[in-house]
Amino acid sequence: MPADYRAPLADMQFILHELIPFSTINSLPAYQEVSDDLVNTILEEASKFAGEVLGPLNWTGDQEGCSYLEGAVKTPQGFKAAYQQYIEAGWISLAANADFGGQGLPITLATPVNEMWHSANMAFMLCPMLTAGAIEAIEHHASSDQQALYLPPLVSGQWAGTMNLTEPSAGSDLSAVSSKAIPNGDYYLISGTKIFITYGEHDFTENIIHLVLARLPDAPPGVKGISLFIVPKFLVNTDGSLGKRNDVQCVSIEHKLGIHASPTAVMSFGETGGAIGYLVGEANRGLEYMFTMMNNARLAVGLEGVAIAERAYQQAAQYARERVQGKVPQKTDKLPILHHADVQRMLMLMKTQTEAMRALAYIAAAQSDLSQKHPDASVRDASQKRVDLLTPIVKAWSTEQAIEIASLGVQVHGGMGYIEETGAAQHLRDARITTIYEGTTGIQAGDLLGRKIVRDEGQEAKSLFKEMQASAIDLKQSSSEELQTIGHELEKAISALDQAVDWLLKMHTKNPQATLAGAYPLLKCFGIVCGGWLLAKSALIASHRLQKNSGDRFAQQKIGSAIFYTHEVLAQAPGLVSTICSGESVARAMNDSLADLLN
Repeated sequence: MPADYRAPLADMQFILHELIPFSTINSLPAYQEVSDDLVNTILEEASKFAGEVLGPLNWTGDQEGCSYLEGAVKTPQGFKAAYQQYIEAGWISLAANADFGGQGLPITLATPVNEMWHSANMAFMLCPMLTAGAIEAIEHHASSDQQALYLPPLVSGQWAGTMNLTEPSAGSDLSAVSSKAIPNGDYYLISGTKIFITYGEHDFTENIIHLVLARLPDAPPGVKGISLFIVPKFLVNTDGSLGKRNDVQCVSIEHKLGIHASPTAVMSFGETGGAIGYLVGEANRGLEYMFTMMNNARLAVGLEGVAIAERAYQQAAQYARERVQGKVPQKTDKLPILHHADVQRMLMLMKTQTEAMRALAYIAAAQSDLSQKHPDASVRDASQKRVDLLTPIVKAWSTEQAIEIASLGVQVHGGMGYIEETGAAQHLRDARITTIYEGTTGIQAGDLLGRKIVRDEGQEAKSLFKEMQASAIDLKQSSSEELQTIGHELEKAISALDQAVDWLLKMHTKNPQATLAGAYPLLKCFGIVCGGWLLAKSALIASHRLQKNSGDRFAQQKIGSAIFYTHEVLAQAPGLVSTICSGESVARAMNDSLADLLN
C-alpha cells in the first residue's frame, strides 16, 4: 500500500527561519505580527490536516476517479467532505487579502502549506489553486463592484474559480482564440468551447466563477484582440445571492494519464443564446490580465513539482527500508535494499534535488512578498525582477525534475514500482502533466531566454550570479575542506553559466535559432546552479549549527545533501554550458536530421 504522507517540517522550518530568513518577511509593516511561533504553529497544524485528511484520499481518489453524467461531475468519495473541512478551517484564505475576508498572511508562509496540500493530494489541491489564481486576477484588474461581489465568496471557498484559455484550435498559441463576446447592454454574450479546464465542473461549491478569454466583434487580430470576462455558472444578484443558471455547460471530462481525481472539463459557452459575461478591466487587454493569474499558477505548478517529488521520495524511502533483497558487501546478515549503494544513490538524487527545488520555490515566494509589501519602491522593483527571472525556472526545472524523481521512485521499488497498489506509479503519472500545463517547458525556456535575459541584456541574471559568487567565496573561506570544495565547485558552475549567458547575448540577434536550440539546457543549468547555490548556503548555515551542537543530526544531513548534490548534480553544469554554446551546430544538425519531416 502507498506510504502515508508526513510533511518535511524540519526542512521547511530550516528554509523559512534560517535560509531566507523569515525575519526579512516579518520585518515588513504588513507582517510584523507574524511571529516565528505563529509560523511553526500553522505549519504543524497544516501537516496534521495534510497527513490525516487529504493524504489518505490520494490513492483512493486516483483509483475511483471522477464521474460525469448529464453535465454534472461527481468527485471521488470523501473529496467533497474534505473540501468542506478545508474551507471551514480557513486554509483556503491563508494569503488572501484581509479586505475580502482573507487572513492576509505572507506568501512565504502559504508556500510550504500549499506544498503540503499538493504532496498529500495534488488532485484535490488543483481546485483551491485555480481559485487562488482567479482571486488574484479579479483583485488586480476587476472593478471595485466586481471585487465586492465576487471576491468574498471566492476567498471563503464558498465559490470556486477557473481559468478558461485553451480551445480545440488554440493551445499554447492564444492568438488563435476564437470564442466570441457580443455586447448586450451592460454585459456580453459569450459563445465558444474551452478545453482542459481544471475543475470546470464539480460538486465542491454552489457556484463556479469562470474567467474566460474571448473576442469582441471589433477586436484586432492576434493576442491584442483578446478580452477577459467573468462568466459565473450561476448568475449573481446584486445582493450576492444566486440567480438563474447561466448558459455554460460541462459537456465532458477527459480520460487522463494521471490526476484522475481532478476533473478536467470541456466547457461549452452559449449553446442556447449566449452565456452572460462581464468584462474585466478594459477591452482587448485580456491576455495581459490573465497573465496575472497565469504567473501565479506557474509558481504554484513549480511547487507541485516539489510536492510530488517529496511524496515520491517518501514512498521510495519507506519501501527501501522494508524490502530485504540481495547481499550487501562486507555484511553477513540480509539487509533491506536501503543498504545497497545504488539504492542510496537513487534516494539521494531524489532527496537532494527535492531539497534544492523546495529552497528555490520558497526563495521565489519571499521575493514575491518583498515585491508587494516592502515600503521601499526600489526594493519592490528589484524583488519583482528576481521573481520574474525565477518564475520560469521554478516552474519548468522543478517539474522536469519531479518526473525524473518520481521515475527514480519507481526504480527503487523494482518490479513492485510498476504495480499500481504500491502507489509509486501514481506519482509518476501525476507528475507528467506538470511540465505541460500553464506553459510547457519549452515555453518557459523561451521565456527565460527571451524575456528574462535577452530583453534586459542579462542584467538580472548577472545580479543573481554576484550573489551566488559571494556565497562561493564564503564557502571557500570555511575551515572545512568539504565546504571549501563545495565553494570551488559552485564557483566553477556559476562561471560556466555566466559564460553561457554572454554567448547567448552575443548570438541572439545574429542567429536566434541557435540560441533557442540551447534554451532548454540553459533553463536546466539555471535550475541546477541555483539549487546548488542554495544547498551550499544551507551547508554553511548547518556548519555554524554544528559548532554549537556537534550532535545536530539535521545539520549533518544538510551538509551531506550539499556534498552529494555538488558532485552528482552540480557537476552537470559545465556540460550543459558546452551544449548551449554549441547552438549553431545543434540547430544545423536538427535541420539536417529532420529534413524529411521539415520538407
